Amino acid sequence: MPTTQARPEKRSIMRPVNRFLERWVPSALTFAIVLTLIVAVLAMTLTQTSPVDVVKGWGDGLAGLLAFMTQMCLILLLGYMLANTRPVQKLLRALARVPGSAAMAYVFVFVVAAVASLITWGLGLIVGTLLAREIAVQARERGMKVHFPLLVAAGYSGFVVWHMGYSGSGPLTAATPGSFLESSLGGEMIPVSQTTFSTWNMLAALGVIVVCGLLFLVIRPRTGDPVYELPVHVGSEAADEIDDEIVTPADRIDASRILTLVLGLALVAYLIVHFVQGGTLTLDVVNWSFLALILLLVRNPFELIHLTKRAASNVGEILLQFPLYAGILGIMASSGLIKLFSDAFVSIATPTTFGVLALLSAGIVNFFVPSGGGQFAVQGPIMLDAANQLGVDPSIAIMAVAYGDQWTNMIQPFWALPVLAIAGLKMRDILGYTFVTLLGSGVVMAAALLLVSL
Repeated sequence: MPTTQARPEKRSIMRPVNRFLERWVPSALTFAIVLTLIVAVLAMTLTQTSPVDVVKGWGDGLAGLLAFMTQMCLILLLGYMLANTRPVQKLLRALARVPGSAAMAYVFVFVVAAVASLITWGLGLIVGTLLAREIAVQARERGMKVHFPLLVAAGYSGFVVWHMGYSGSGPLTAATPGSFLESSLGGEMIPVSQTTFSTWNMLAALGVIVVCGLLFLVIRPRTGDPVYELPVHVGSEAADEIDDEIVTPADRIDASRILTLVLGLALVAYLIVHFVQGGTLTLDVVNWSFLALILLLVRNPFELIHLTKRAASNVGEILLQFPLYAGILGIMASSGLIKLFSDAFVSIATPTTFGVLALLSAGIVNFFVPSGGGQFAVQGPIMLDAANQLGVDPSIAIMAVAYGDQWTNMIQPFWALPVLAIAGLKMRDILGYTFVTLLGSGVVMAAALLLVSL
């Protein structure tokens, strides 16, 4: 894997950042454990929470988001499966031939990953990495030098717009009747036409893609700079051949295209009925829509089982960490620590600056609660109540929290795990580059929130 070779020095503009990260950034699991201890200490020192209450809040929180964990892991699982279906793999190989230069390759990977993330964040995470790897392989065959860590960073950076798109958990929750945000919204839900599909949000997403794409041109290695290429022994992430032996009648049934096709068409029919009857776009609907697409793309149940097993190996480490972050959420919610953090920003807000301050607040909270839906569960009602007091449109509050959540994912290692597993890199290998994405996207999102608040 790429980590087995010594890495050359990065460009001087990134060298100090990367040296710091290589020395001080721990693994994502260690990061979660350390954060748990930090939050526990903060809860006991900044609030009237006793050690016993901290332990109780943590223990209660460990299982407090089991249903949501299932939804989020299903999105990631389905995204990985979809990215590894044969038609998508064929499309990725075709796309990998598009970049004619290293500079174009970095921008191209970022744009494709961003578009995929706007469709569904699970797909965007995986597609960006697989495309980066395929481009690196084809570039090596063509004699074109590309810096593999920067390619992977570009793929992960596409994730910075996920909450602006189709699978954004915050806007979807606000549009779902009976959700935990309903009381904060006075019983009236916010349709996605006012959040995800609002003109200002779509323009903001476009602005982030343009600005960050240009930044990748700026930080790319120049002629004469050392470039870390994909090792020779690493090849394409091609779809594996499925060699299940067909002997019995049961095997022939499992190898039949009819079963997955019928189930996929049944899910499509359900989704059509759901929307025709006035159903809303929710997390479950998003999951079923991508499951339907997978069922239509696979050849038979054999391939579906194969894709599931392959995807599950990349979801495992995230499953282990979800309870830890749920425990952190439990401490923050039970102690009032998250309200303390948010109120520190809200207390100095005006109707014009509220959106930017909410963005900053959500960005900080995301370090402790990296799940977008989990963050909305504890911070959404607070920000909606504050927006109501200040006379701010609730859709701005929803999107400000969504922006903050996706924004600091660029320097929060939690969601980078599947990306790094596929690429064979460590977080410190890409974090210096994704930090640049953090800066560029933050400026665009803050400007969007300021303009819409005027």
